[in-house]
Amino acid sequence: MADKKAVKDNAKAAEPKKAAKKPSFLSKVKGFFARIGKYFKDTKSELKKVVWPSKKDVKLNTITVVVVVVIAAIFMVVLDMLFGGAIHLMIGV
Repeated sequence: MADKKAVKDNAKAAEPKKAAKKPSFLSKVKGFFARIGKYFKDTKSELKKVVWPSKKDVKLNTITVVVVVVIAAIFMVVLDMLFGGAIHLMIGV
């Protein structure tokens, strides 16, 4: 009995598999636009979940960034002057 089952399984494995029907161009296009639509729908639903900062928070964060950038720029200019001056003293130009 087990031999018959093994022979049957081997016969199934030896059969060539039927090739899957190739999807048409129109179905590919529909699928493409369906995925694009799903993307925008999902994006819209995710944006509804976002906790947006208040106007006051945005203003405060912007001022903080500008102040830090200005301080960093001043620091870099001072370092450039110091190292440039030191190099001019060493070279003697």
